[in-house]
Amino acid sequence: MIGKRDQIYFLIEKDNEQLMLHQFKGFILCSLFIVSVSHALAQHPELDKAGNLISMDDVNIFSMVQPIPATNIFKDSLYNIWCGSVVKGKNGKFYMFYSRWPIADGHFAWVNRSEIALAVADQPGGPYRHVKVILAPRGGQYWDGTCTHNPAAIVYKGKYYLFYMGTTGNSTLKAPISMGDPNWWEYRNNQRIGVAMADDPEAVWERFDKPVLDIGKDSTAYDALMVSNPGITVDEQGRAILVYKEVGKNGKLQGGQVRFGVAFAKSLAGPFTKHPEPIFEAKIPGREGMYMMAEDPFLWHYKGVNYAIVRDVMGVFSKKTATWALLRSTDGIDWQPAKYPAVAPWYPLFADGTKANESPERPCLYLENGVPKVLFGALGITINNKRRATAENIAMPLK
Repeated sequence: MIGKRDQIYFLIEKDNEQLMLHQFKGFILCSLFIVSVSHALAQHPELDKAGNLISMDDVNIFSMVQPIPATNIFKDSLYNIWCGSVVKGKNGKFYMFYSRWPIADGHFAWVNRSEIALAVADQPGGPYRHVKVILAPRGGQYWDGTCTHNPAAIVYKGKYYLFYMGTTGNSTLKAPISMGDPNWWEYRNNQRIGVAMADDPEAVWERFDKPVLDIGKDSTAYDALMVSNPGITVDEQGRAILVYKEVGKNGKLQGGQVRFGVAFAKSLAGPFTKHPEPIFEAKIPGREGMYMMAEDPFLWHYKGVNYAIVRDVMGVFSKKTATWALLRSTDGIDWQPAKYPAVAPWYPLFADGTKANESPERPCLYLENGVPKVLFGALGITINNKRRATAENIAMPLK
């Protein structure tokens, strides 16, 4: 039997069932008013003489979001497309690292059927076309042998690094795969974080036999059960900052509270040293038992400040005005809402005048000279009242 506390957990668990947004409907009118005022007061990003952004703190991303043209939708008739991490190649083309798994297996099949693939486009917003699978299944004997997911790409000193979640397991899952199957949790609980490297996105990627970030050795650690959902950046001192989802043990199959942690390294290849306390947390009266305030972090560093776009799970950071929020930190540990915390609307608008029927997840931002240009997200599609019947990646132009 699933108790009340477990029901709450099911609502906030990532990459399976999004926090049900209907609980926020009471805030829609207020949100629309705030958004309208935000647009009216917004200013264009201020640039220096060289064309570089002067201050990210003065940028209101929400006010820059434009309707999504058809060319900015990346989808596949056979596969769910999730995540979407975009970088610019040395050849001037744009590469998207994305997760995919068969639509026929159901949305929750990501846990053991997902693989990371590569797509390419001539423009940052698309249209993207599939190139190849770069991190395919390689056998249950490997820590990432049955599933690769949550890609987070970064280019540093001419080399490409891809952080990702991998998992393995021996249990059988029958399609359509469901979280209600106890075997599902074996794969979820075996999640670890790895890094792959290449000199070019279309080259062969070097994978490793061990994760770059493993679970904590202490059984009471916040990450004693699993780690996943990486976000990565490098600061001006060359210090790698890795933000990740963590779950501890509590004697139950699904583990304890879902939190986020941070680890640091002198190199993107590691080794990483974990900060002992969770991040992205806030106190909400009446919600003391809820810890996962943010997830899906996309990180970048600009002029001495670390920035993160996160899914605002509880509406704490954007005050329920947006589905994604912008946070800032100078040390990678203490994260606070930015001057303009709202990032993306609950239901993005398409160029044909229609709106999405679900809210996007897995944010990614493409920037040029520090200026936000395109905002990417994974979008579940409701068909015939079936949530996440399929999924695609959308690219929201920023004006």
